[in-house]
Amino acid sequence: MTQPNDHQQDLIDSTDGIHVVDAGAGTGKTFTVTRRYAEIVDQDEVAPADVLLVTFTNNAATEMKDRIVSHCGYGMRELSDAPIQTFHSLCHDLLMEHGFEAPTHLGIDDRITGSTRILEDETVEKAQFREFIRRFSDDHAAYDDFFRAIEDPVELLGLLTQLASKGVFPTADGWYRNGERHLDGDFEAFSELFDELNQPRNGGSKQSRLRSKLSRYGRNKCYLPDAPDKSTIRGGRGEKQVPADVARRAFEEDRADLKQFVHDVYFEYLEFALSRNYLNFGFLQLFAFVLLCDDHSLRDDVAFEYVMIDEFQDSSEIQFKLALLLADTNNLCVVGDWKQSIYSFQYAAVENITEFESRLDRFVAELNEDGERVSWATRPITDIELVENYRSTQAILDFSEHSLVTPAASTDKVDVEEVQDRIVSLSANTPCENSNIEAIQHEDEHEAILTKIQEIAGNEDYQVEEDGELRPPEYGDVAVLTRTRDFGRELLSAAAEYGLPMSYEGGIELFRSDPAKLLLAWLRILDADSERGWAVVLEEAGYTLDEIEYILDTERYPDNMQAFKTELAELETIGGVAQRVFSRYNYDGAHADVLLTTVQSIHSATTVTRGDLIQFIERGIENGSTQEVHASAGVNSVTVQTIHAAKGLEHPIVILANMNSHRFPPSGGNSNTITFDDPIGLRQRKRYADDYGYPHIHDNWRTDVLRTCLPRGYDEERRLLYVSMTRAESHLVFSAGENPNTFFEELPVAVEEITPEVEADDRSETTQANLQISVPTPAGPVGHSPHTLMRDDVFEDVAGGRGTEFGTQVHEFAERYALGADVEPSQDNDDESHLKTLIDSLDGEIRVEEDVYLPLTVDGERVTISGVVDLVHILPDTVEIIDFKTDRGRHAEAEYRKQLSVYYHVLHECFPERDVTAAIFYTAEATRVDIDPLSKADIAELTRAVL
Repeated sequence: MTQPNDHQQDLIDSTDGIHVVDAGAGTGKTFTVTRRYAEIVDQDEVAPADVLLVTFTNNAATEMKDRIVSHCGYGMRELSDAPIQTFHSLCHDLLMEHGFEAPTHLGIDDRITGSTRILEDETVEKAQFREFIRRFSDDHAAYDDFFRAIEDPVELLGLLTQLASKGVFPTADGWYRNGERHLDGDFEAFSELFDELNQPRNGGSKQSRLRSKLSRYGRNKCYLPDAPDKSTIRGGRGEKQVPADVARRAFEEDRADLKQFVHDVYFEYLEFALSRNYLNFGFLQLFAFVLLCDDHSLRDDVAFEYVMIDEFQDSSEIQFKLALLLADTNNLCVVGDWKQSIYSFQYAAVENITEFESRLDRFVAELNEDGERVSWATRPITDIELVENYRSTQAILDFSEHSLVTPAASTDKVDVEEVQDRIVSLSANTPCENSNIEAIQHEDEHEAILTKIQEIAGNEDYQVEEDGELRPPEYGDVAVLTRTRDFGRELLSAAAEYGLPMSYEGGIELFRSDPAKLLLAWLRILDADSERGWAVVLEEAGYTLDEIEYILDTERYPDNMQAFKTELAELETIGGVAQRVFSRYNYDGAHADVLLTTVQSIHSATTVTRGDLIQFIERGIENGSTQEVHASAGVNSVTVQTIHAAKGLEHPIVILANMNSHRFPPSGGNSNTITFDDPIGLRQRKRYADDYGYPHIHDNWRTDVLRTCLPRGYDEERRLLYVSMTRAESHLVFSAGENPNTFFEELPVAVEEITPEVEADDRSETTQANLQISVPTPAGPVGHSPHTLMRDDVFEDVAGGRGTEFGTQVHEFAERYALGADVEPSQDNDDESHLKTLIDSLDGEIRVEEDVYLPLTVDGERVTISGVVDLVHILPDTVEIIDFKTDRGRHAEAEYRKQLSVYYHVLHECFPERDVTAAIFYTAEATRVDIDPLSKADIAELTRAVL
């Protein structure tokens, strides 16, 4: 495609006013958007700084800049700072330039700084949040009943992120603007759902779908005794509808305490994050929105004459509102395809594009409630449709529309006519029209797929187009797409057995890998001599089950393993333990590297103990925490991806695999205790009560009834099916095992019962994949701890060490004793006795476990070094830093000097009028050693070496 078609040219030329563009799959969206941008900036009196172009990935922003350069009068140097960026990048830039005071608009007595880092790693943030929520629960005994009902309090982090994406923010004394009304829900909107679902079927002869669904009311539930019984909820025998008053009875509930609980967790977590000098992506947008809402002059200064948003179907409510605040005129263009909206788990709202007009009016009205923020006219709105597809054959395009009207489950009902009215059919503009659309099935699906791939490779019946000509397909033309990542990794393993070249792109469950399981085993052994740990270690060493059982019963562990346990116990750092374990088992690949990086990140960012790390890895195994991987098997290899990972890509031949029951769509749903959904608002599924003589966690009948009325996420599953189909250029194959899903059974395609006959593949030009894990580089300031600057090898060959657990015990005693707790040194623990004597000798103000943050600029990059000072002793003229060390020697003193130097410079900034000193207190010998701190320049140089 070198010249725009008529529809594309219409969009390129339509530079002014509001435009909603339906850009279907493969219709040249990026081609058109970049030329429209070039058309705008080539106008007189319009510069790149006047045009905001929002994309959803940094790669897309870079690609767009590259394309724009070749079509306008500006070069890459002039466009390098142009606002062609993601929402997150835009908000970050806004806050770094204008938003240091943004938290004060919510009543938070803290600031965003130039060194505030952006926390992208979900695993690290969960560890941070776990530390926060542990402190919060300790400080708020009034909320004990809520915590008793919540199985894993980290689920609250997802709730806060969801609320931030909706524009619901806490303030010191309530909720920001109209946020609380979202929490309350909308009874009128709920009533419409209730009434629609409660209509009798078959002309009134068959009960309503709602009454049918409520037949499960109370099943496997434990409601409080005052809950209505099933007949009251469903109506009596022979009734066709649920009684109308059930809607209001279920909806109306006193949620004041619940809202206050969520408010306090939310507000104090914002304070915690700022105190730790980090923000997540949701909080970036939160503070940017608040800043633009409240600072009218700033909003006028930073607003843009033109705003374009790509992939608008993937935007959230807060992003739509941000776009309105940033638009100085009604030159607003949104481009997207509702059929490809597949990111609701990241809080994308497909309604932003399917209900654009009503949402535009509602959001403008909300923003203007207490003063005009959006002053331009919201009409007229021009719709433009891009309909020429440059990727797929017409047969695939026509067949793909079936995905949007096919039921996802036996109970799923699709309004076929309504959906078809919204579909903009696409026309193929491809040089060749040759397609096979097939379906295969066998109970051993992995082998069936491999057989089909070998059948396709070199087969004239599956020719693919290249430069306008047809040729036989190769392995590299085939992509296997799956709804969930586990099937892809299983297929990769099956292909390896036959030498069939296959590349995997997606996420691996890092904590379920062998290196993680062995690290967990040794940590369990160190922590409690756990049989669960020994069993794994012994099995890895080759012992039989009978031998393992005997060893565990007699506790006669092998001498070499006992010696290794002693060696690990003497190591001072968790990172050192991980390194030694991986070295012992020769784990030097990507899994071990990323595990070590993750463990060290958690250790640097939080105050985890060994027990905390054990729980962290256990939760990672349970939850399937992932890291992105790319497994390359050479140029000519089959690609395996999840459907989400394949979005925006194309392949000559697509096999849509694992179309099995409970896999696509996945089984289960949101099982969190506290949930938020439109239009029912904030709800609690389970609650603790002891009102009836015994304490128990009860189900909430109201929430059960309300959630029964909410639509399942089947529409998005259909869109995922559509996305997977439209990745195919020429050929499309569906695959299932012995329990096919409803999609597979309902799609109009003949199913072939295939007999697996996989042959060994010994083609020399290909090699089997090795997983390579990519660790993302964080945007914004980089965070480090003093431990990052310290060399671990100084601890490695030290005899007589007492391990991290002993050090933690001693530090915890010191903290509690200094805070006035009624504690005494443990028997035969001289270290604790020495600390008691030291603390008793201090006659000034004592502060313990003080968080410190040292911002630096290293080679133009913002860096924060954060840590925790054991004890600060404040006197009228002097401030003393005292750090406790349980080492039995001074072998690491040079490294500890780096740590105390960081603390020194932070305290010197806090107390500029007093002399600040730093010292190490060696608890074993009760020796205090003064430390001469390094300069900031020296610390910056050390930091430069680890960047």
